[in-house]
Amino acid sequence: MVLNKFRLNLKSILAYLALLTFSMPIFLAFLWLIITTFSTRTEGLESLGWTLSNWSFLWKSPFGPEFQSIWVVTLNTFLLAAVMTTIVVFVSSMAAYPLSRMKFAGRRGFLSATLILHAFPSVTLLIPIYFVLRWITKIPIIGRGLPLIGGFGFNTIGGVALVMVAFQLPFGIWIMKGFFDNISWDMERSALIDGASRFQVWWKILMPNIKPGIAALSIFAFISAWNAYIIPFTFTVGRAGKTAVLSVYLQNFISESVMTEWNMVAAVGLFQLIPVLIFFLFTQEALLNIYGGGAKGGA
Repeated sequence: MVLNKFRLNLKSILAYLALLTFSMPIFLAFLWLIITTFSTRTEGLESLGWTLSNWSFLWKSPFGPEFQSIWVVTLNTFLLAAVMTTIVVFVSSMAAYPLSRMKFAGRRGFLSATLILHAFPSVTLLIPIYFVLRWITKIPIIGRGLPLIGGFGFNTIGGVALVMVAFQLPFGIWIMKGFFDNISWDMERSALIDGASRFQVWWKILMPNIKPGIAALSIFAFISAWNAYIIPFTFTVGRAGKTAVLSVYLQNFISESVMTEWNMVAAVGLFQLIPVLIFFLFTQEALLNIYGGGAKGGA
């Protein structure tokens, strides 16, 4: 009995030691990042002078009045993430329901195509997408004329969100299909027998039962949009313009003509990271559902 307990304790100790060993580089990197943001210079993990000047971008623009405030850029980033998340969750849920519950010609082919699209390198499609967004820009109101997001054309928050939705949908459809697959047919059959339409069954019966899946996909999509760089950089004009997001705004601090203030770069990076860390701490259980309920769906 005592020997078994000792073996269990030894296994736990070894597991924690292995976890600590592998996580130590990540922990030290974050510690260095925090120290750097409050230092004039650093030597390893040692600060050679403490200061708050690296955080001055919070109350004034480091590049002049023609550049947007960091708070405007943060709002742009939040709008991009919110719009993308809403569309991805809604469309993924609508597409996943028939793929999970109905048999129709081309179903397996469509599922295979979504996997291929998810694996397809997005960089190869940037040029044709640019011309599509330029064409959408010419459409009155929809292209450029909507409040907050600007529209769905080129150099608008909505346009960037639309492109990101297109790349995120294959993943979202497979995740939501997995959650639909795990729901029993009993409630659905009863509702259909009582005269409910397929839309009513989807909206009133199934959607309330996959709230963990909706939460998990929402979190994943939001974080993905918050940290996005390539697509916002490609389809917006100006690194600190009206449509700039945090990842693109960060580029203003890196220059080839003048000395880069890496301490301020670290501060802006930490500023962008803080909401994601807080968000993850409160939602990590729902995020792990992607690898639980959503991973079980088959073709």
